[in-house]
Amino acid sequence: MVIKVYIASSSGSVAVKKHQQEVVGFLEANRISFQEVDITMLEEQRLWMYRNIPQDRQPEKGNPLPPQIFNEDHYCGDYEDFFQSKENNTVFAFLGLSSQTSVKDSES
Repeated sequence: MVIKVYIASSSGSVAVKKHQQEVVGFLEANRISFQEVDITMLEEQRLWMYRNIPQDRQPEKGNPLPPQIFNEDHYCGDYEDFFQSKENNTVFAFLGLSSQTSVKDSES
């Protein structure tokens, strides 16, 4: 299982950049394996992200903003969902991961 974080490397929004950094920083700090997918580099990746966000999770107007988080092809949520799971200490369940120990590297 690969966690994919859809980001926009050339976003003009300070809030989007901050949210992306917060998600990526958390994953790195917790040694959760993930892949960044830059939607500004390939139109195909951006369209895939838009198509795979459930209809009931789409914004009323405009397109969904990054970061958007997936576990393989399963939609986990956006920044707000991530933030809530972090506040509730349920990030591993949010990401569809069984436990923290299953993704951490063993210490030598």
